[in-house]
Amino acid sequence: MSDTDLVQLEDRGAYALIRINRPDKRNAMSSATRRALMARLEEINGTRKVAVITGTGTSFCSGIDLKEAAAAPTPRAREAGSREWIEALLAIRRHPAIFIAAVNGFALGGGASLINVSDLAIAADEAEIGMPEMGFSTYPGMAGPATQLMLSPKRAAWMVLTTRRIDGKTAERWGMVNLSVPLADLEAEADALARHVAQFDATALTESKRALEAIPNRIADWSGAFEFGQMVNATIRAKTGAQREGLSRFARGEANLGQGKTP
Repeated sequence: MSDTDLVQLEDRGAYALIRINRPDKRNAMSSATRRALMARLEEINGTRKVAVITGTGTSFCSGIDLKEAAAAPTPRAREAGSREWIEALLAIRRHPAIFIAAVNGFALGGGASLINVSDLAIAADEAEIGMPEMGFSTYPGMAGPATQLMLSPKRAAWMVLTTRRIDGKTAERWGMVNLSVPLADLEAEADALARHVAQFDATALTESKRALEAIPNRIADWSGAFEFGQMVNATIRAKTGAQREGLSRFARGEANLGQGKTP
């Protein structure tokens, strides 16, 4: 299988669909798969406002390919594999596009990290999300920190310390995903959400993504947060006329983009 086959890219018009394609390995991230993912991220940089990331078959992603890691000739080589995965995860956080995780099945270890670094997430009710690392006396080096940044301490501890998996409905209740739906509805729900987000201005989306990263991770005081918010809007106004157009529509009594209730 070529590198391009390992991570497939589909043009869905309004958005890009990125599909991890190693179903026989539960979509584990081998070195070649990590390289393919990075190439796909670069391919859509500046060309797509929204990307949906999912997996082939019954798995979303089972993290780093542990068999490949175990076969690495030196500890340094194993460490290099982990660093490659960290760089891929950070590339999603730093990417200008909005990423939506469509969690179709097993999301284990680094697969949980992939959910957490995505901006939005929809899971199948039947999904199984967990961290098996404690079962072989290991702290989940990427999934642990990512989950601790996203969930309450007790919920993160449950995932890190027990190895027990949670389903999509629990992940929604805990705030790890935005929505859980039956597996049969997952693709349609992800498609609808991607198209909804893609109607908005690219600059406004990118700058808002950066603001969501900064507050409260780097800016936790109220005064600083409000000042940062004003700076974000000034940046949007400097880069695009979309904000002025939106305010003009509002002044004329016209509906703006995306109005409506969350289903």
